[in-house]
Amino acid sequence: MYLFYDTKVSVMPITLRELARAAGVSTTTASRVLSNSSHNVSTQTRERVLRLADEMGYRPNMAARSLRSDQSFTVGIMANDITSIFTPIIIRGIQDVLKDAGYFCVITSFDGDMQLQDKAIEELLSRGVDGIAFVESWQYLAQSILVKANKPYVFCERLFGNSIANSVITDNRNGARQATEHLVQLGHRRIGFINGPDHFYISKERLLGYRAGLASASTPFDSALVLRGDWGLESGYEATRHLLNLAKRPTAIFAGNDMMAIGAIYAIEEAGLRVPHDIAIVGYDDRPIATVIRPKLTTFTLPCYEMGCEAGKLLLSQIEGGLATTPELILQGQMIVRESCGAHLTPS
Repeated sequence: MYLFYDTKVSVMPITLRELARAAGVSTTTASRVLSNSSHNVSTQTRERVLRLADEMGYRPNMAARSLRSDQSFTVGIMANDITSIFTPIIIRGIQDVLKDAGYFCVITSFDGDMQLQDKAIEELLSRGVDGIAFVESWQYLAQSILVKANKPYVFCERLFGNSIANSVITDNRNGARQATEHLVQLGHRRIGFINGPDHFYISKERLLGYRAGLASASTPFDSALVLRGDWGLESGYEATRHLLNLAKRPTAIFAGNDMMAIGAIYAIEEAGLRVPHDIAIVGYDDRPIATVIRPKLTTFTLPCYEMGCEAGKLLLSQIEGGLATTPELILQGQMIVRESCGAHLTPS
């Protein structure tokens, strides 16, 4: 039997055995090269197998691979809101880790609809996914479904308050404390705080961090300096107008996210004041817009990509190493000092 190959095209699908024969190696060696295995294969052999795979148009038969291993090499990623600015970055981290390990990701969004979420979980399980990652999920009850199905799972940047195993989050309390302490170190004692909605777990954590930052300088907490926004620019603007109308206005404002911080800058400038000369501003998240706004925004980072990578590693370890209960992993962000806090105006 003769097979005739044209560059990139063949008259029929190429098997691993045919590729190995053309390269003059065993099917095991060819498989190791194609899967980027850590087994020792000479550079010359590796290059020959990869070149021939490209020329002959070889594509791995995932169905056959799945039957041999009882795995689909497919992972589900479920996002609460795919349009969230943070979700795609987290997903990228998860995908990068799993892709390097030979897994394909299927992404679905359920827009906060818990019934839709449960239906999507069942759909993914029926398709034989090897595990599921939840990104910015609002509820933890999905855990019981996956435990019952004996299926690996991980929660990344959960939005609910319950601490849960097999999850990766960022330390919002410590981040808010560092942001507040940064302003304290610049000499501020009357620091306003624009927080997010009360039903968000991260809002509660950032408020605790703000209070801890004040306590570190023995500065009393003043509830009149704490206002609530909705994460949007307009709410930061309105909250700042209120703070500016206080009999004793703050000398600095820490906003619970960058958009509210930018709203605060607009309100301050509209009032004929300057940032940071009259009022210093610090945000949270380090969005791309933080370097575009003027003055450039001092902020605390949300390590989205790093969280995604760690979530991918955690899920992969469960898939390939067996189900296990892993304590919640908490990642730290960092202060990014730019112009809005006035640090560059403070004599060193």
